[in-house]
Amino acid sequence: MLLTIKSKLVTTQEQHDQLLRTMVFFNKACDYISDFAYNNRVFSKYQLQKHFYYQIREKFLLSSQLAVRAFGKVTESYKVDKKTFHRFKPHGAVVYDQRILSIKDNIVSILTLDGRIKTEIKYRKDKNIDNRKGQTNLIYKSNKFYLQIVIDQPEATLVNSEEFLGVDLGIVNIAATSDGKMYSGEKCQRVREKYARIKAKLQSVETHSAKRHLRKISKKERRFKKDTNHYISKDIVQTAKDTNRSIALEELTGIRERITVRKADRDKHSKWAFKELRKFIGYKAKINGVIVRFVDPAYTSKQCSICGHISGKNRKKQDTFSCQKCGHIENADWNASKNIASRAAINQPIVLCSGN
Repeated sequence: MLLTIKSKLVTTQEQHDQLLRTMVFFNKACDYISDFAYNNRVFSKYQLQKHFYYQIREKFLLSSQLAVRAFGKVTESYKVDKKTFHRFKPHGAVVYDQRILSIKDNIVSILTLDGRIKTEIKYRKDKNIDNRKGQTNLIYKSNKFYLQIVIDQPEATLVNSEEFLGVDLGIVNIAATSDGKMYSGEKCQRVREKYARIKAKLQSVETHSAKRHLRKISKKERRFKKDTNHYISKDIVQTAKDTNRSIALEELTGIRERITVRKADRDKHSKWAFKELRKFIGYKAKINGVIVRFVDPAYTSKQCSICGHISGKNRKKQDTFSCQKCGHIENADWNASKNIASRAAINQPIVLCSGN
């Protein structure tokens, strides 16, 4: 399967300045091409290159292949939307192909306006960048350069198992497994509340610097959520693989509409990226040969995992399950995850997760 990995470039100050200058000129060229394309309603890469290929090279000091990539970036953007004018940020991504960017071991050779430079690249060693596919994007974030590299990651053979690790996604715990492991949402809630307070203050100011800070805070919060979801999904998949089990999840379609929680908890639930977490579990499971099966989520939180009795009275508290029939008491999320595992093993059809 194809994966995109983000790898940091280790540059000297001179190399940093060369890459930044190349990025700025490349995106200026994209703006210039975009202006002509939009005003003349010409969106064909061939027609645009035919009209002013040499002009772009001379005006923006681009090599032949960088000029071609600039035309390509503009035409690709207009394939999505031709109704509005597309402007390109000075520090937008520069698109490289294998003729102007090569990687050997941990050294990358990349073309700039001042010729090729060689620099070190940092990436996870379990990702084989020798299997690069297609184009590579040079991006600039927080005064650092990164490469977004698409690689073909081999998939393990799926191992069909009739034993399941049930996973319940929730509020008090972001995830809980049928083994009884809880991935607490307490820290995440504290972080969310912290950022919410900062955002509220910044939104009330409405200055340019406040808006910039607001965007920065939003990105930090997004990175925190993504890192947390990566950690949880990796641990769940590894547990399933080590114990030769498949993974059982609730079908999440319309989860936000189906979930009924107290008004005070609605914001907590809507703020977490459950779809992303499922996606991470899906693609990591696929790489590791673990099957993911989805089950009907109806009443998993209200059904007793021991006797099967279903009642709204079984769960009077958010974190406690208490069966009104057999008297079974345990953590509510653990109880739900065991129901999910049982449903996957008994009567649910196999639905493989594609990781999308």
